[in-house]
Amino acid sequence: MITDEQREKLRGWFTGRLPDELFEGLVEVVVDREEITVIGRIPGPRLAEDVSAAEREAAVQGRIQEFRERTREDRIAVAREAEHKFRRKVSWGVECEGERTLFTHVAAPVMTRLRQPERRVLDTLIAGGVARSRSDALAWCVRLVERHTDDWLAELRESLEHVQRVRAQGPDVEVADSATTADTAATADSATTDDSSTMDDSSSADAEDG
Repeated sequence: MITDEQREKLRGWFTGRLPDELFEGLVEVVVDREEITVIGRIPGPRLAEDVSAAEREAAVQGRIQEFRERTREDRIAVAREAEHKFRRKVSWGVECEGERTLFTHVAAPVMTRLRQPERRVLDTLIAGGVARSRSDALAWCVRLVERHTDDWLAELRESLEHVQRVRAQGPDVEVADSATTADTAATADSATTDDSSTMDDSSSADAEDG
């Protein structure tokens, strides 16, 4: 779990390291255990006031593509430094005229054990054409939870950050961390063998943008 202080330091590093001419402004820096996603704002294309919605949309998409190609080398250089410093992959995206586009993303594999009632939920989604595979169905469920429980998840993250701050102030952080790791390993070893595993095997990243 990333604390607010760690997130602010990471955003500050990108603010200072990014070339001044790259973005109009840094919109968002999102981080988890595997990935840092950097979203910046770029200027929109110059258009006449009476252009159609279709023309405006096409012009924005063209401007985003132009930015992506023109800044590729600069972004790769920053990403390499950040990946070495923070031990996470860097993904990029932009906002232009209210349109947000992600250039790259990391799809990290996640393994879980599911009992029959839970597997039947995934299989129902597959049978209904909602998902192509169990891993696809599991990802769909996660997105559904994210969409409908934003407030609850935000409150949970804040609580976890508070716990981390309190632990960091204690005298025996290393001992506590070692004990937690040992307990986690023991729990994993004792998992029942009659459970089935589902793994998202769609790990991928757009290598051209680092």
